[in-house]
Amino acid sequence: MNEAWDTRLLRTFYERHLLEDLLPFWSKAVDRRHGGLYTCFTNSGSERISTDKYTWSQGRYIWIWSRIARLTEQGVLPGSTSAYMNEAEQAVTFLRNHVFLDNGNCAFLLTEDGHKKESIPGAGYDTSFYADCFVVLGFAEFARASGRGDVADEALELYDRIRTRISSGTIRSEPYPIPEGLKSHSVTMILLNISAQLMETLEHFQHPAAGRLRSECQSYGERIMTEFRQPDHRIAELLPVQGDAPPTVLCRHINPGHTLECMWFVIHAAKHLHQEDLVEQAMPVIEKAFELGWDTEQGGLFRFVDADGGEPKGERTGDPYEALVLDTWDSKLWWPHSEALYCSLLAYELTGQGRFKELYSRTHDYVFRTFPQPDRRIGEWIQIRDREGNPMEKVVALPVKDPFHILRNVLLIIELYSKA
Repeated sequence: MNEAWDTRLLRTFYERHLLEDLLPFWSKAVDRRHGGLYTCFTNSGSERISTDKYTWSQGRYIWIWSRIARLTEQGVLPGSTSAYMNEAEQAVTFLRNHVFLDNGNCAFLLTEDGHKKESIPGAGYDTSFYADCFVVLGFAEFARASGRGDVADEALELYDRIRTRISSGTIRSEPYPIPEGLKSHSVTMILLNISAQLMETLEHFQHPAAGRLRSECQSYGERIMTEFRQPDHRIAELLPVQGDAPPTVLCRHINPGHTLECMWFVIHAAKHLHQEDLVEQAMPVIEKAFELGWDTEQGGLFRFVDADGGEPKGERTGDPYEALVLDTWDSKLWWPHSEALYCSLLAYELTGQGRFKELYSRTHDYVFRTFPQPDRRIGEWIQIRDREGNPMEKVVALPVKDPFHILRNVLLIIELYSKA
């Protein structure tokens, strides 16, 4: 089959998967009374177990629905632009009315009708700056799709507040607190993601802060590739704030899915900013993540691996995050695999190198025989699996069925081949 037909088939495959398997599930989860999205479902998707609304997920939902609205308006996808925009706007209004605390931070958890709720009893409402980050992401994409400059301004204000909190050392990052004395790749990675999104939105509005966002986005991308990229092309998840990395589990462990997700963040930002050197540097990092992370016995990507591959090892500190790494390292989760699908395809399209096409094919074969819910009446994926690929009813990060990674990567693949 020639290359042109391959790309058309890919586009057709992912559009069908979006329209027939993914969107029917999530369209039924929209709360059209209060605004926002229900996400607290069992892993199988067969039962809703709570009407609580995690801000983290609501911001992500706004991004997805706003991006779909843009794609329908452009004719890339079928569907009603106004329907998606109206539902995204309801979610934006829901958050604007309920999520902000007196200090300007976002509450991590809301009830169905918007009352603030402690996710950890006694810990307060603003337990994770990641929630604020996803509100920035969603608001910025919604602003661009809707032409709402006021929402872009709100996204910028919240983004600047996040940066101030980080520089003052006052961030909290549940459900994964950063161990004392260490700096986290995750923080720089999410800042790269939201600064890139906000940069493009502000450029769209010809906003006076757009130039500053370009500079900050560039800085985050370069920091990823200079501070966290190691000489052997792995991305370290945790490093000491000062000095050399000790041989601990925390500093040796690798998160292959995070690496792949981050590399397409780097590639997107670098292409936009004409930093071709960073695009080139990202390619061996992608290969290294697959090399270390792929389970050669059962297939699929491990959740965590050691710096040399396989089960994480090293000196132990007793940190709760260390226990998570050691206890769940060999599980197979939905989100790294959706990131692997897009990242490998993007690398192939940019380089034309067959090894990336092979990585994609290997991932595609594993993903679509493992994750999609076999009951088409339910749809979506059974997102959480053990090493052998069997479903597990287990909480990962939040007690939700995540609406973001799969949909986002499927949309990005469709966009990648929208001219096919």
